[in-house]
Amino acid sequence: MRRDMLQKLLPFLSLIALFIALAIASPYFLTSVNLSSVVRQTAVINIMALGMTLVIVSGGIDLSVGAILAFSGVVGSMAMVAGESVWIGVAVGILCGLAWGALNGFLTVWLNIPPFIVTLGALGIARGLTLIISGGLPVSGLPRELTFLGDGTVFGVPFVLIVLLICAVVTHVVLHATKLGRYTYAIGSNKEAAVYAGIPVGPYTVAVYAISGLLTGLASMIETSRLMTGQPTAGQSYELQVIAAVVIGGGSLTGGEGSVVGTLIGAFIMGLLSNGSDLLGINPYLQQAIIGAIIILAVALDEARKRKFSTA
Repeated sequence: MRRDMLQKLLPFLSLIALFIALAIASPYFLTSVNLSSVVRQTAVINIMALGMTLVIVSGGIDLSVGAILAFSGVVGSMAMVAGESVWIGVAVGILCGLAWGALNGFLTVWLNIPPFIVTLGALGIARGLTLIISGGLPVSGLPRELTFLGDGTVFGVPFVLIVLLICAVVTHVVLHATKLGRYTYAIGSNKEAAVYAGIPVGPYTVAVYAISGLLTGLASMIETSRLMTGQPTAGQSYELQVIAAVVIGGGSLTGGEGSVVGTLIGAFIMGLLSNGSDLLGINPYLQQAIIGAIIILAVALDEARKRKFSTA
């Protein structure tokens, strides 16, 4: 019991240890400007990771989130450049993400093939369509009001942090206080048992992917707000960071396990690693290797825990 509790607390303890280590290593880390920057920079990955938590808990995976982010950001930007209001443009971006997520879920259910294959294909399709409709060029000339979404403050608090907290609370409620959440855990734990229990696996699978897409669409507009351009190449390798955040936070790639709090901790660990690397002058390419190693280590520890539990 004590060891199990320690494993659950490990991501949180790791976050605290990393925070203390960076505070000691760099005099610039604890400044309000830097901490605010960390919050803003990690908000996109955090929000995407909340959606990925639902997908992974259900036993699925979505490799297309980075491409969906680029597509949604470009289309939302094009709507604003065409004369639509900021809020219409943001809504268009969010709806694009929702549509892609629902399509991923529908194809996974309808074709009855692994989500890894479906979303890998969707990654290529979404990325290609984004480059086609944008001509491979950034969409510029966005209204200045859009900057508030990514860089604005409310009573000194970054607005994007408020958005993140709202998304986190809603996602937590969905996972732990709704039928969708209970069914998501059931499907991820044992899909066949869920079918025999009368759970409509197909519709709930589509719903999970749709929510993930919606949150990715929201994240795309935050990213667009910070860059003030719709970048057709945005989101590259984001799927790796998002999946890593969920796994580091205790989510299991075999499904049935994961939590919002754990995911947030995992995402902030990723954010602190990136920020710390920048402050300490560490080669940014090394970050990709670190992320990959962390995923392997987290999954290996999870599998070791499950083997020990099964033999106990």
